[in-house]
Amino acid sequence: MTLLLGAAELRRLLTPRAGVRALRRGFAAALAAPAPPRRVHQDLPASPGSIAVLLPGLLTGIPAYTVKVNAKFPGAAPAISGVVCLHDLGTGRLLALLDSAFVTAWRTGLSAALATDLLSAAGAHTVGIIGAGAQADMTLRGLTRLRTVEEAVIHDVDDRRAHRMAAAWQRAGLACRVVGSAREVARDCDSIVVATWSRRPLLRLPDVRPGAHITSLGADEPGKTELDAELLRHARVIVDDLDLALTSGALGSAGLRREDAAGVLGQVVEGTVPARTDAEQVTVYTPVGLPWQDLVLSWTAYRAALRDGVGVDFPFHPRPEGEGET
Repeated sequence: MTLLLGAAELRRLLTPRAGVRALRRGFAAALAAPAPPRRVHQDLPASPGSIAVLLPGLLTGIPAYTVKVNAKFPGAAPAISGVVCLHDLGTGRLLALLDSAFVTAWRTGLSAALATDLLSAAGAHTVGIIGAGAQADMTLRGLTRLRTVEEAVIHDVDDRRAHRMAAAWQRAGLACRVVGSAREVARDCDSIVVATWSRRPLLRLPDVRPGAHITSLGADEPGKTELDAELLRHARVIVDDLDLALTSGALGSAGLRREDAAGVLGQVVEGTVPARTDAEQVTVYTPVGLPWQDLVLSWTAYRAALRDGVGVDFPFHPRPEGEGET
């Protein structure tokens, strides 16, 4: 049988704390990944949308793999939709189909929370949010479980969305305020999360104060950019995958080279690359998103679903007509 796990089921099965723990282990394990990650991207004709396929989600120690098919429509709600297929590694049997919007928001946001915690200066922080969508919200949820956040400063081109996010977090007990520009966020914050669809730089080097950290989530396709090239050259840049950062991510879009990155996040997790070398240093984490991250959360959810009896069984592998007959 194949399990169907939608957003409602996944909310019951996963917690931010457990997700961060699983992803932390995954970043270290992925340094010895069995296969290079692939991202196949295609714009849709006569449409503001695109589709992407991420494969193979493989990680040592997990007896399964994933293939994710994502559709992205910036004007839709949710902006991302699709499916994650979880397969048995030994037989290829389809174990589960999972809601891609949920898995993508959680794995992106929780990975970003982990990176923001590792690369930011120590102590309580004011966190800036540029782009008040699901991924930034999930990053903040994960980050509040890793360190003390004193205040969130939020900006979005849709002012109503920024105020909705601020109101939700105020109800949860976090001080929040909405500001009118990305520059105002950078001026006031120790750590900044940028999660937009932008194709022009939103922050430049003079906008950012010394010692700040920026997690830039939007530069995950060719041509998408949130930080200008001068800022990236000045900063200590950490990526999730060097090759993809050049072909699909911020390094390539800004015309930077492989050596302009200080390393990958897995090296920071395992301690072979320092998070920062100077208290005044600006650090940047700019991922593209990797297939193994989908696998980690999908496998965690699948095991919890089997344990708790959650999800809908779907007979995806019926015996073909006539099979076994003579």
